Amino acid sequence: NAGTTDRRSGRRRRWSIAPRSNWETKSLLQASELVLQCSNQANAGTTDRRSGRRRRWSIAPRSNWETKSLLQASELVLQCSNRANAGTTDRRSGRRQRTVIIYPSTNAPMTNWYDIANADEVASPALLLYPERIEANLRRLVEMAGDPGRLRPHVKTHKLPQIIAIKRRLGIDKFKVSTIAEAEMTAEAGGRDILLAYPCIGPNVARLVELIRRFPQTRFATLVDNSTSLAELAAAATAGGVTIELLIDLNVGMDRTGIRPGDEAIELYRQLSQTPGVQAGGLHAYDGHVRNADYAALVAAAEATFAPVHRMVETLRSQGLVVPKIVAGGTPTSSLLVAIAGTEVGAGTPALWDFGQSEISPDLDFLNAAVLLSRVISRPAEDRICLDLGYKAVASEMPQPRVRWFGLEDAPVVMQSEEHLVLQTSQADAYPVGTVMYGIPRHICPTVALYSEVWCVRDGRAVERWPVVARARRLTI
Repeated sequence: NAGTTDRRSGRRRRWSIAPRSNWETKSLLQASELVLQCSNQANAGTTDRRSGRRRRWSIAPRSNWETKSLLQASELVLQCSNRANAGTTDRRSGRRQRTVIIYPSTNAPMTNWYDIANADEVASPALLLYPERIEANLRRLVEMAGDPGRLRPHVKTHKLPQIIAIKRRLGIDKFKVSTIAEAEMTAEAGGRDILLAYPCIGPNVARLVELIRRFPQTRFATLVDNSTSLAELAAAATAGGVTIELLIDLNVGMDRTGIRPGDEAIELYRQLSQTPGVQAGGLHAYDGHVRNADYAALVAAAEATFAPVHRMVETLRSQGLVVPKIVAGGTPTSSLLVAIAGTEVGAGTPALWDFGQSEISPDLDFLNAAVLLSRVISRPAEDRICLDLGYKAVASEMPQPRVRWFGLEDAPVVMQSEEHLVLQTSQADAYPVGTVMYGIPRHICPTVALYSEVWCVRDGRAVERWPVVARARRLTI
């Protein structure tokens, strides 16, 4: 943002990002992939059109030992990409011109978007959240939907009232949760429409009734996929003097919960519509198994997955039954399903993003807004460093690498235990004991749940701790 200094004139020059066309807005992370294709030619330098001189351009490393790839450096400029997309105005001619970011070679240190100036005040391992990036992601989500009313983002990703507040400020007032604790936290934070997207069984039935009574201004709903649970929920609602809204949970291929779309599901919906104490709220269909980095293959899979759901809706309505809504989809198919009338999309990961989701969904354009902070605690061998980030500090259900470390993206994981992570790198000498490391987790949702508190980062400093309220299984209910 400060610009760069032209070595010949001494003048400061500002640089900005331009999309490839009027209709295509590219994040710099995506655009930089294009630039990498011509990096070999770029290394040879470019010719200044006015002077005819050859000039070399490069990415300024943070230090003499650290070489930053363009993919990393590009993250710096993402913060101003929205403003830069419009182009810039030439002050002399008044014409609008589109400009492309190029980093002139310089000896000045580069400040990365994730760096914090007061790392010495943050004990590791720690999870850092960046509210400006979170809000930017949620704005992109709303823009993708066209209407915040089409969104019902999952709270399990973050479990934080502060992020509920950001969502509400942007017009998002419907939420999806997995636990009674998440539902209570969301209601306490002002959420007005909350779907408990999880089978409500055993003592949780009474807890749900209490939740409805505790927050009369909030609309609650949950799922059902069998007649036994339906009868139990209806009886509890009648005894508690409340009405419970229920959505039929459909199994669309993940084979985790739900009932297959078809005659049996239609009969269950009819039974739900006629049962006192409960109200038919529509259908829920989670397609967590539908994911493909190939967009055409993703579209085909999504269409095949939801075709039975749409046929079921048509049948129900033809029989005079009301189907108010369909709550469907996770993050990978969110851009497809959000365009279907009457569908609310439950994508939760876009708020914080992670590198696993970016690999699964390269068509989606969101910023990493959650970063792990760790430290080198030992040098057990000449080519190895040990960090204080075991699998108690990052989601471990995924294969390695579970973290993508800035500056050591290609360093293989030698081992990980409860409190240790050992990396192999030929650059080990550049990482003495005490070095602060930053990395992006592969799966952010369960990673958040491992922390009792996270650090909020503003203006390059960790400024306050946010308790991860809904990681608890029980709050007050």
